[in-house]
Amino acid sequence: MRPIFIAFVLGSVFTAPALAQETRPEIVGDAIPQPLVAIRGDPVRGRAIVVDRQVGLCLLCHSGPFPEQRLQGTLAPELAGAGRRWSEGQLRLRIVDAAKANPATIMPPYYRTDGLVRVASAYRGKTLLTAQQIEDVVAFLMTLRD
Repeated sequence: MRPIFIAFVLGSVFTAPALAQETRPEIVGDAIPQPLVAIRGDPVRGRAIVVDRQVGLCLLCHSGPFPEQRLQGTLAPELAGAGRRWSEGQLRLRIVDAAKANPATIMPPYYRTDGLVRVASAYRGKTLLTAQQIEDVVAFLMTLRD
């Protein structure tokens, strides 16, 4: 009986973050005004995602105020000043599914899984970023005012 209880408790502890309340993105105009999760985004974690070439891949196309990062992209808007140019909701929409703001974009949808083609089987049905990671990136981009 004791091993079952311990397994249940450990299972509850390790799955609790996965049960965080996510909301379905609702587009209003050119934005998703409401956060995707109740936990506020962390700009420090967001910056780490943006500069990580294995997670966000943002610097593949974008450049920004990241002097420690070599080989930044030139295909997409510069991230410097993003928090001044766009609202939080507009940034959220562009990360969730940039094609909703610009149908001709080459930016991948980071939080959409339907309607995609040529997706490796290991990634089918999975988003590129979690709802919390998107909120972290939005929080970071909102700090880029210059």
